[in-house]
Amino acid sequence: MFRLTRSALLPLALTAVAAVASTAAGSTAALASMVVSRSFHAAALEREWSYTVYLPSGYRLNGPRYPVLYLLHGNNGNANDWISQGHLQSTADALIEHREIPPVVIVMPQGGTDWYVDRKEKMETAFFSDLLPEVETQYAVANQRNGRMIGGVSMGGFGALRYAMTQPEQFCGAMLLSPAIYPNEPPPASAARRVGVFGERQFDPHVWHALNYPAQWDRYMSGPYRLPMFIGAGDDDLTIQADASVLYTNLRLPGNPAALRIIDGAHTWAVWSALLPAALKYTLACAKPAAQQPPEH
Repeated sequence: MFRLTRSALLPLALTAVAAVASTAAGSTAALASMVVSRSFHAAALEREWSYTVYLPSGYRLNGPRYPVLYLLHGNNGNANDWISQGHLQSTADALIEHREIPPVVIVMPQGGTDWYVDRKEKMETAFFSDLLPEVETQYAVANQRNGRMIGGVSMGGFGALRYAMTQPEQFCGAMLLSPAIYPNEPPPASAARRVGVFGERQFDPHVWHALNYPAQWDRYMSGPYRLPMFIGAGDDDLTIQADASVLYTNLRLPGNPAALRIIDGAHTWAVWSALLPAALKYTLACAKPAAQQPPEH
């Protein structure tokens, strides 16, 4: 375990350009990174579903396929929280400019309060059956495991860990920031107890345990794929940082690669934005750069 103090984000290396669009990115090279919003009809959800995309400087639709990182937001949050509160764009710009990570496309879907499982809606099914094909059609991104990563914060950390363990053949790495994984049961104040996901009228611990990561552990550990996992939290986030440390230890004991960072702070974006540079560097280390991701013909 490493303990860090919160520090300022890396300096902005490129001029960040935020854009909102309803169509896919064009084929001409971008002069700077862009943030694009898009929506599409998700069959599993039976409705329109929106997501936000970070496109690195120089992105071209007709070029090689870029590594792609899918990031899941927290309970009742917003996909754009990664940009507005997590400073994702400026952080990724600087890391790419300094060649600490490869140019990467980052996809942030809207998750509401669904906890990324098939309960209130078929959100988990929609992620794999609708979102991945949509993104891989609209953008020049990897469609194979060696160029695809998953990550999330809080509720999104729950979803990211579940996806990593139930479908490890889909991803080569994972990042979990203050993951709300509670291997026993969520504490009384947790949103998991009141959002109508883990029990319709009241919280049902049986539903929680069936969907949480310990139920997936044996299958994951006995399978052929292991994901390096970055796990981070704030030291004032007592239950979550303790559970994060347990997960880290349990991963490392049987030889699953993992990194743990506990820094000053609570369950806030100040912590998550401070963790983001290290999280991105660790998680993207498994990805092949765009030059090694040839486009399909």
